[in-house]
Amino acid sequence: MKGFLLSVILLVFAVGITACSNSEGGEEIQNNENSEGANEEMNSEGSDEGEGTDHSDMNHSSSGEVPEGLKEADDPTYRVGDETTITEGHMAGMEGAKATITGAYDTVAYVVSYEPANGAERITDHKWVIHEEIEEAGNRPFESGDEVTLNASHMEGMDGSTATIESAKETTVYMVDFENTGGGKKVENHKWVTEEELSAE
Repeated sequence: MKGFLLSVILLVFAVGITACSNSEGGEEIQNNENSEGANEEMNSEGSDEGEGTDHSDMNHSSSGEVPEGLKEADDPTYRVGDETTITEGHMAGMEGAKATITGAYDTVAYVVSYEPANGAERITDHKWVIHEEIEEAGNRPFESGDEVTLNASHMEGMDGSTATIESAKETTVYMVDFENTGGGKKVENHKWVTEEELSAE
């Protein structure tokens, strides 16, 4: 009789351990799923651009050299040396950053989608490429749907790639220095930010 009772107790104990183990395992999977969902949400908030855009290879800083033929703005809203705030970021650490204007130019700015020349994944709705950074550029602006060749190196694989113009606007573009809000080195001579993406406040 004692042997029977002992067997029953051991059986109940084993079932209890198994149930606890399964419960903990399920919670861990759920936490992982929640974590992945949060990461996806953060990634989507970190960029205002289309699906397939990855700015991990973007050159935040530049030498400050500008394309041949690019003209300085005659009467820009923000002048070289002005302190501004970036209100819309193309990459993590940009939105809300304090920026100093290092150049102001009148041009046509384009949103483009392109197949990187290095074989990387297609980039969609990249902001910004300017008229003077396009190989076929003439006196007239390009229109939505036009296919062009990029002569810009904001990201790896961009220079020499074939791109489609998604949209175009005549505007003032700015080159800026800013402190990345996520920490790290100061970004110098970043290309490009439009007037609508800056605030004097």
